[in-house]
Amino acid sequence: MQAPQLDGPDAPVPDPPRPAPWHGQAPVVAVVAVGGAVGAVARYAAAVLWPTGTTGFPWTTFCVNVVGCFVIGLLMVAITEKWTVHRLVRPFFGTGVLGGFTTFSTYAVDIQRLIEEGRPATALAYLAATLLAALTAVRLAVTTARRVLPDGPTARREKGKRSS
Repeated sequence: MQAPQLDGPDAPVPDPPRPAPWHGQAPVVAVVAVGGAVGAVARYAAAVLWPTGTTGFPWTTFCVNVVGCFVIGLLMVAITEKWTVHRLVRPFFGTGVLGGFTTFSTYAVDIQRLIEEGRPATALAYLAATLLAALTAVRLAVTTARRVLPDGPTARREKGKRSS
């Protein structure tokens, strides 16, 4: 005996085929990985070109983090407010390159090292100076980018809609 065939509105609808789990995210993961490698190499180059002694103030890490924060401020204004860019630009540069370049984990290790070496005042100064300088760098970059970067076609259309 055959199973009855259901036709009409009560007929079961087969599930649509599901894409592979990494299908949509594979390009994003790939560009973050490549960007992270580029950023990490740039950070390593900074450490080689400007080494910090084991007992000195960690100037290289401080400067790398502040510069990275400034660039992320510029980048985010450029690609979210000024220009229309490919969807992989933000993960490549923002998460990948700048995530690999900045090193807030080393910042934490530097603070711990300074404390263990018996220099808590330097550790506290480094902690506060990095936080203040990084936030100031982002704010300065955002303000500068909004004033200096030219609007792309998308930004001009959006401004035209708001003023109408």
